[in-house]
Amino acid sequence: MIKVLKAGFYSTVQDQGRYGYRNFGVPVSGVMDSYSGEFANRLLGNDIDCAVLEMTMIGAELQFLKPTTIVITGANMRPVLNGNAIEMFKSILVKANDIISFRHAEGGFRTYLAVKGGLLSDFVLGSRSMAKEITTTVKIAKNDIIEYSSSSNIVNQKNAKLKYNSSHFKTDILEASRGPEFHNLSKEQQLLICKQDFKISKYNNRMAYQLIPEFKNNLAPILTAPVLPGTVQLTPSGQLIVLMRDCQTTGGYPRIFQLTENSVNVLSQKATGNALRIRLKG
Repeated sequence: MIKVLKAGFYSTVQDQGRYGYRNFGVPVSGVMDSYSGEFANRLLGNDIDCAVLEMTMIGAELQFLKPTTIVITGANMRPVLNGNAIEMFKSILVKANDIISFRHAEGGFRTYLAVKGGLLSDFVLGSRSMAKEITTTVKIAKNDIIEYSSSSNIVNQKNAKLKYNSSHFKTDILEASRGPEFHNLSKEQQLLICKQDFKISKYNNRMAYQLIPEFKNNLAPILTAPVLPGTVQLTPSGQLIVLMRDCQTTGGYPRIFQLTENSVNVLSQKATGNALRIRLKG
């Protein structure tokens, strides 16, 4: 079990997502940076869908009440075990009553803590991912207890030698395909929007990232249509909204781009004021 001593800014339990319920309006959710979450599980020899702890901007302080093995990936929150710095992207043996603490994220925005066998939070609609109006809690809080299987075995050395690709922390390019309403933009607008430099506004969370500046357009709203994580909507006011893991299942704004899975991971590690550009594939 993990006892939460400090919850951090916004820390949640997430797996690879909740599928098969979008027709009921249930969001997919899941880890924002799917690559980092999957990598942590692979290092431990876990199934890639095992639940992990996702920490945003400022990390948590956690007491492990049973021995286990952990891996930390994603942004560097300078993890400390019992007062001593520990490495990321490496399996670490944790003993009963050990305390791990994290600080402010550096070089990214989200950090992932995986535990051997996965975290055993509530299982709702086929997933352990915390989500608004789906699970009883939306994020972890001080004094929460998070269950996990007890283990004192270091993972297979083969998994421990996997190499983490940190390129998505360094790029400012979001690759995308044309959305269903992209063709409604004029040829000039299509060229301009792919050359425009954007920044992430202060309005960004697990549901969506808003970009600035606004992009002048005359597109009218559309009939409500399906949307996905990575869908880029353009509002009549010119606001670009990039939908993320906790997004709604339908929307009424023109869908001008669809980000690749890798680009959703890239965006998930960006913070307010970070610059980026959208680039069409092909």
